[in-house]
Amino acid sequence: MSRQFPIADAKSLPFWRRPVTLLFLMAAAMPVAFATWSALLNNFVIEVAGFDGSDIGWLHTVREIPGFLAVGVIVLILFFHEQVLALVSLLMLGVATALTAQFPTLGGILMITLLSSIGFHYYETVNQSLQLQWLDKKRAPQMLGWLLAAGSGATLVAYALIVVTWRAFDLSYNLVYMVSGGFTALVAVFCLFAFPRFEAPNPQVKKMVLRRRYWLYYALQFMAGARRQIFIVFAGFMMVEKFGFDVHEVTALFMINLVVNMVVAPLMGRAVFRFGERNTLAFEYFGLALVFLAYGGIYMFGWGVVLAATLYVVDHILFSLALALKTYFQKIADPGDIAPTAAVAFTINHIAAVFLPAALGYLWLVSPAGVFLLAAGMACVSLCLALLIPRHPEPGNETVFSRFVPAPAE
Repeated sequence: MSRQFPIADAKSLPFWRRPVTLLFLMAAAMPVAFATWSALLNNFVIEVAGFDGSDIGWLHTVREIPGFLAVGVIVLILFFHEQVLALVSLLMLGVATALTAQFPTLGGILMITLLSSIGFHYYETVNQSLQLQWLDKKRAPQMLGWLLAAGSGATLVAYALIVVTWRAFDLSYNLVYMVSGGFTALVAVFCLFAFPRFEAPNPQVKKMVLRRRYWLYYALQFMAGARRQIFIVFAGFMMVEKFGFDVHEVTALFMINLVVNMVVAPLMGRAVFRFGERNTLAFEYFGLALVFLAYGGIYMFGWGVVLAATLYVVDHILFSLALALKTYFQKIADPGDIAPTAAVAFTINHIAAVFLPAALGYLWLVSPAGVFLLAAGMACVSLCLALLIPRHPEPGNETVFSRFVPAPAE
């Protein structure tokens, strides 16, 4: 990757070496490791390490610490090209995932989770920056939808293999983690050597960027991180703890999500393009509020496993609309702010994630329904914030208030 190559000249390269191909390869490789880790996690920690609700809360708090420290990417890009940093982080995620089952204790799981999380969060931070720099604004919503679909498709293959072979061949956690993590690591190594180092036309500011005119984007990121954590930590844990799902059953549920997302994600990209960021985000948050209220009803009124599984799928569909938050920022941002603001936004997104899982783990022991009712309240706050996005966001028109009060330059 020693050769630098301007993005503007990328069309002269063979298709398999172009920037969009690299984005699709990374989009497919990352979820194979991360989603497989997630699919096996709840069964692994309950069956092997004897976790309870408090332990799983602490695990996810540790997992989110690197996300909170994602602002460190600003320092790293002083020394490393963003593309190199993304692929090295992806390699780290794959290797750490492969080694997960080698540490079947609370301390060991926390340690290896921290390492894999550093790879995941730093990869995600830089990858988001690369997507927004490399994709044209007019094509970005549709392309982001296709990238989501590509990730779902690759993960579907991994999940299908787990469902078909887990019981038939009595697979071990170690083997599955080794294969999935190893695949991601190999793809990262291939990309490091196969692609030139692409140079975007706008040099990125290599210092922390906090601008007042981005305040709504920051607020939406904070609420998204808090709300998302409740789903990631406790929705899947509920399926195992309350309804006794086995590994292949959890994975089958994940497969359904993936198939639906492969179809829906490109449509969501088109929806953002047609209806705008404000309308699509408002629809997402209103739907999520209803979903979380229904999750609470499962515990309060004893609603069954079919409803719980259905809500889990609907939850994933709605979360795919979060790509509208990326395109909202792409439209209002100065081109040179994308990389540093992606790092700052990732940190803001994970402020609540550092303390919320551990704190709610204790609430879970007393009232699981209370956890989901709190999430519904967060979704309502997000809905109110989304309504502040203008129909046509751009620099100088970042919020609905901009038409009355000129946006500050910083």
